[in-house]
Amino acid sequence: MTEFKELVQKRRSHRKFTQEEIDPEDLKLILRAALMSPTSKSQRAWQFVVVDDKLDLEKLADAKNMGSQFLKDAPVAIVVLGDPMQNDCWVEDGSIATISMQYQAEELGLGSCWIQMRGRGLDDGTTADTVIRGILDIPDNMNCLCILAVGHFADERKPQSEDKLKWENVHLNKW
Repeated sequence: MTEFKELVQKRRSHRKFTQEEIDPEDLKLILRAALMSPTSKSQRAWQFVVVDDKLDLEKLADAKNMGSQFLKDAPVAIVVLGDPMQNDCWVEDGSIATISMQYQAEELGLGSCWIQMRGRGLDDGTTADTVIRGILDIPDNMNCLCILAVGHFADERKPQSEDKLKWENVHLNKW
């Protein structure tokens, strides 16, 4: 097992993937990390839709104007959803679940990238939520926070540099 401090340093966003399929056991571990993530009041109210259908991945890549086209080449996407009427912390809970999945993917030697969908959409005013609901038959009460692209990365990213850490952004007791 990788030490957490090394895992945090190594984890980078990957937007280029090989076409190699993800081992089902690895995918299960990634989802397990999400399902074990902390939530407000232990509600565990998030929902996840795993997408590996190439046509659906291509459609999801077009759910917003920019920043999601690489999803077309990912072998798997995990759509992170929440119901704002059920859980006022759905964004926070979904965010924690997503980064938990990213760290698990990294530990397994897989790449991932968060694709922001909440508050995004198309030039014609169509929201990303509307597009995603139509593709995946998601109920109207559910909102999409993000889509996590996961796969065997085809690009190399250097670990984060200790020298670039912004320690000046950390304050003790007062600003």
